[in-house]
Amino acid sequence: MALTMLIEPPIKDPSPHMLLYQLSKTSQVETLNYQSCSMQGIFAQFPEILFIHRTYNPIGKVLYTFLVDGPQVRLEGPLARAVYFAIPAKEDAEGLTQMFQVFKKFNPAWERVCTILVDPHFLPLPTLAMEFPAAEVLLSAFHICKFLQGKFYQLCLERPVERVLLTSLQSTMCSATTGNLRKLHALLNSCIPPAQLPELYSHWLLNDRIWLAHRWRSRAESSLYFQGLEVTTRTLSQFFSTTPCVEQGMASLLQYMQQNSGDRASFSLCLSPQNSPAPSDTTPESPHVVQLVESRIQHSLNAICTEPAAQLCLGEFAVVQKSVHLIGSGSEKVNIQILEDTHRVQPQPPASCSCYFNQAFHLPCRHILAMLSARRQVLQPDMLPAQWEAGRAASLEGILGSQWSEMLEKRLVVAFLTEEVRQLLQHCSQEEFERRYNTLRELADSWIGPYEQVQL
Repeated sequence: MALTMLIEPPIKDPSPHMLLYQLSKTSQVETLNYQSCSMQGIFAQFPEILFIHRTYNPIGKVLYTFLVDGPQVRLEGPLARAVYFAIPAKEDAEGLTQMFQVFKKFNPAWERVCTILVDPHFLPLPTLAMEFPAAEVLLSAFHICKFLQGKFYQLCLERPVERVLLTSLQSTMCSATTGNLRKLHALLNSCIPPAQLPELYSHWLLNDRIWLAHRWRSRAESSLYFQGLEVTTRTLSQFFSTTPCVEQGMASLLQYMQQNSGDRASFSLCLSPQNSPAPSDTTPESPHVVQLVESRIQHSLNAICTEPAAQLCLGEFAVVQKSVHLIGSGSEKVNIQILEDTHRVQPQPPASCSCYFNQAFHLPCRHILAMLSARRQVLQPDMLPAQWEAGRAASLEGILGSQWSEMLEKRLVVAFLTEEVRQLLQHCSQEEFERRYNTLRELADSWIGPYEQVQL
């Protein structure tokens, strides 16, 4: 199969890149392979563990992103681990064989690959095994976590059960010991209906070989690892999955990498100039656009909500705005992000969320507002309960007094307190654990009586 290779470094960038592509009869991109000089250098330095992620666009084309992984990799920033992009003609043996062979041709370090991490839906394992005969192919912990997360939502479980499963999954992924994995496996067996349990492939949790490739990370390292991959996969989807035009999606993605990675070589993509957007159009999150969207959301809150309700919501939105700035990175900046539990947003009017703020006040929370900001939308009247529309309540006390539910308050406070106590007991020394446990034991005995067995 004839291919065309294009190496055209920008004028100010002495480091060349490799771009190999083939056009169809209709002048559409059929195959593509891309690697900058710096990406090639990173793979040559950390070739032992290769992480493969797949992203689909609206017309079914799939982008294969190769990322480095392992204990020695300490790269931060958007897509900092990415070392190769490829789009095969088809996801069959012939198309993938050609893709892997091109990758190997330009990366002699491929022979040092020991482990390849893939997602559960990766079917062409024989092709992968044939092209990398010395490497062990394993399911990645990240993809298993995302798979189970999606299944929990698809099963439409009761909210408390779903909440327990998601919290246990998050905790287990950050501390994937044999004991924790077995506890999660037992929890799935007790919470999931037997007829639906096979859909979860829970036996993966008992495959110790999968988790040995991830278990070396500490809890903090695991949190950062999953957070980084979540940002990476969402970024790939943002650029590649939102347009049927491969050229436009890749041009936007590479320009984003150039703008967000100071140590990367600059990128140049010269496929179809007539289809390539101007530089200002390829960055959907430009400061001007973000500022405009935020201004429109603030205006919609002030126009639709009562003044006290708008103040509460704007306080939540301020958290979203500050978080966006804190996540930024650069050569002289530090990546900072405050982690919190995952919450589920129901966008259909009236919008709702599983977080404390929305459950207590029934007002748009930071998660709903973040969703609107990401979609470049504004608050609509039908997304707000009628009692909080402008003119319905006169003061903040009215909102708190009329909407506050004592039972809801108790339930939420108990749930958050229980989780906080669990975290404190789980992550302390044995001596501190004994002291805290005995304190709780005394409290329980004083409330209920020493003759009752209270399980802590």
